[in-house]
Amino acid sequence: MDVIAELGRGIGELASRALDLALPATCAGCEREGAALCPDCLPALDARLELPAGVPIGLPGDVPEPLVQVEHCASFSGVARRALHRLKYAGDRRLAEPLGAAVGRRWLRAGAGGDVLVPVPASPDRVADRGYDQAELIARAAGRVCGLPVRTLLERTRRTTAQFDLDRQARTGNVAGAFRLRADAVGLGFGSAGWPGLANPGGQLGDAGLDSAWVVLVDDVLTTGSTLAACARVLLDHGALAVSAITVARER
Repeated sequence: MDVIAELGRGIGELASRALDLALPATCAGCEREGAALCPDCLPALDARLELPAGVPIGLPGDVPEPLVQVEHCASFSGVARRALHRLKYAGDRRLAEPLGAAVGRRWLRAGAGGDVLVPVPASPDRVADRGYDQAELIARAAGRVCGLPVRTLLERTRRTTAQFDLDRQARTGNVAGAFRLRADAVGLGFGSAGWPGLANPGGQLGDAGLDSAWVVLVDDVLTTGSTLAACARVLLDHGALAVSAITVARER
């Protein structure tokens, strides 16, 4: 792991703990003192929990190639938006747990399958600034709920412009070639979580790549899907059988 990113992660953790001690914790949704999300605000993350899967595999729909399925938990507004902003920009790591748990619940309800969760990586300088990668924290919380292992297989090759500042065409160009498989990813095993219809039960990341694994990308917000598609191409080039994705929220 990059030394600067690791140092930043440690400093960020200390700063977050110091902030928790200095200020009373409040709900990201309503500012009520207490939990990261209070019982009244928490259900907003499950806005889509009982809905059927967004786009069935094999049917035309708003799924960016080469992904086979894209899911999200809620719209990028209200409680979900405020919680994600606080996690990303205010250092409130507590929010990764409820956000990730919502991702895990939605994937159990709507996911077509999967062998391993892979977070979409932030750039090293952003990780250094925050002290953590928010997508990785969300993915680990999701994995605990849906029973899938989490592997940080991808890394960014360069910093990209924030996608919300760009139009659809510019977003695609912005992330083209911005991701690659981590050098230390080869040889990492992920095993089977017992999901029905696993493409590769007990699979391993061998020298040939992902060895026909069904990968589920995890990120915070879906806009056009350009970032997810760019990550999916890297994984497929290294042997993944299929790539799906799920995010906490979707921007319309």
